[in-house]
Amino acid sequence: MNSPLPSPAKYMIGPEPPALDPATVETLQQCETTMLGHILYWGALDPGIRANQGFGPRIAGRALTVQIPGPCSVMLHHAIGLAAPGDILVIDRLGDQRHACLGDGVAAAAMRQGIAAAIIDGPCTDSVELAELGFPVWCRGVSPMTTRMANLGGRAHVPVSVGGTAVLPGDAILADIDGVYVMQPEDAADVSRIALTRGQIVADRRRARGNDPLPLGQLSGASHMVATAMGDGPRD
Repeated sequence: MNSPLPSPAKYMIGPEPPALDPATVETLQQCETTMLGHILYWGALDPGIRANQGFGPRIAGRALTVQIPGPCSVMLHHAIGLAAPGDILVIDRLGDQRHACLGDGVAAAAMRQGIAAAIIDGPCTDSVELAELGFPVWCRGVSPMTTRMANLGGRAHVPVSVGGTAVLPGDAILADIDGVYVMQPEDAADVSRIALTRGQIVADRRRARGNDPLPLGQLSGASHMVATAMGDGPRD
């Protein structure tokens, strides 16, 4: 009789990441994702991951990362019990786009645990019920076909890939109706502070200009760049 082939552990849970600094979360919650989009070329999940039913309140919190394969949601159910209040589920579906791992039942359990939202690189189900429940979900659409207790395996508190972006356990997440941004905790405070400062400067300039009739290209500096490149203006 042949001996069983060696296999890696079916389930794995990494160490719990440290909590985010509450001051960082508070500052981040004052930002919009579009404010970060003006200053960062990285950290944004691709636009295919959208707020379910257009319900995308601004949420900031710590990433609780989960990987689950195909039709199996065993680790997701278990990982909900690992959450601290305010955590955001970040679920790597390992390429599966057919099976919905989260509907109103799982969302209700997540809310009881204090989880603030979920981000899924795949579909959800019960989309209307999720919005009515008040549980924000960013995902790739809706599917009626759900995951099951297939006991295939899974991982939590590990690095994942969601929306073309690497997400580490404990990363800072900012999500709203326009999308989702992911940052390492040590960057989140600086980035959010810079975004708020820039936003205030722009607002002050707009107020100072009032009904300024200048064309946008002159206001932004674009017209100067075009004129210089075409030889019609001073060279840098």
